[in-house]
Amino acid sequence: MALDLQPTLLGPVVQLRPLRTSDFASLFAVASDPLVWEQHPARNRYQEPVFREFFEQGMASGGALLVADATTQAVLGSSRYAGYLPEASEVEIGWTFLARSCWGGTVNTALKALMLEHAFGSVESVVFTVGELNLRSQRAVLKLGAALEGPTSAAGAPHLRFRLSRAAYIARKQRSDA
Repeated sequence: MALDLQPTLLGPVVQLRPLRTSDFASLFAVASDPLVWEQHPARNRYQEPVFREFFEQGMASGGALLVADATTQAVLGSSRYAGYLPEASEVEIGWTFLARSCWGGTVNTALKALMLEHAFGSVESVVFTVGELNLRSQRAVLKLGAALEGPTSAAGAPHLRFRLSRAAYIARKQRSDA
């Protein structure tokens, strides 16, 4: 079964839906905080012209999702599916950013759980490409159970590539449910 790269996913903490052009202002309100980008290779993404380019790339990708609070519908950030390779049975999850008010809580875990559950209905593995200096995101990916594959380059900057298999995800989920 082909993977839908822009599903609407509902959970008790967050909801995800396809990103729309009309979401720019509310999403930029979250992205305009310089601390959101301080560990990211594109540290100036809090600036409107730079964020606009990122937003437009997300729209063009066909996999960008808006992350909102499941109760209040407040915009919390965004994430994206990309690099879907049906023949390799893999997809990448990335380009995630969240409002600082969500850091260290349940939001990132909840949104990744929704995205992983959806992806693993169609693929055997999910990859994550994280900036080499982005320690927050590296910890978050490792917390999901992903394994480090090694260094790579993305957008001309050093990154690390992680992989999470469906089997590893299911095993980890079963252990945490026990």
